[in-house]
Amino acid sequence: MTIELRPWGESDAGHLLRAFRTSDDLATQVGDANLSTLDRCQEFIALQLAPSSQSVRNFAISVDGAAVGNVGIGNMEHRHDTGWVYYWVSAEARGQGLASRALASAARWAFDQRDLFRLELGHRLNNPASCNVALKAGFAPEGIERQKLKYEHQRYDVETHARLRSDPTPEIELFKTH
Repeated sequence: MTIELRPWGESDAGHLLRAFRTSDDLATQVGDANLSTLDRCQEFIALQLAPSSQSVRNFAISVDGAAVGNVGIGNMEHRHDTGWVYYWVSAEARGQGLASRALASAARWAFDQRDLFRLELGHRLNNPASCNVALKAGFAPEGIERQKLKYEHQRYDVETHARLRSDPTPEIELFKTH
C-alpha cells in the first residue's frame, strides 16, 4: 500500500464525490460547498483544494492513488510564522491512523518548507476522534473557546491545540509529502 500527501488534481473528483456521499459529517468540513455531483467536485478541487499560495496549501491524503482525505494549512503568515491546520478523512478510511500521520507530516512540511514556528487547530468538544488525531500528531491542548462554531442553529465549544517547531517530534511514521 502506498500512502502519501500530494497535491489535489482534477482526477480526484470521483474520490471526493465518493467521500462526500459516504461521510455524513463531511459537509461541515467543506462549509457551504455543494459536492453532490462530479462537476461540482471538480470545481471545488480547482477553486479550493488544488490552488497553492504563500498562505494556503492543501494535500490530498492518497492511498494507492485514491484521495481519501485532506490535510491543509491556511492563514500561513510570516510576521509571526504561524498557520492554521485542518483535516478530514472519509468515513471509509477512518480508523487506520491516516489523519494523525497526515497531520504530523503536514506539520513537518510547514516547519521545514515554509519555516513556520507555530501551528494551531481547533476541534469541537463533541468530536473526540479529532482530538485524538491532534494529540497523536503532537498538538498540545491549549484551551477551550466557548461557543466558537455554529452549524445550523447549534453552537459548539472548541478546544484549541498547537504545535511548535521546538516541540518534541511525535513518534509517528510520516508520509512522503509532495
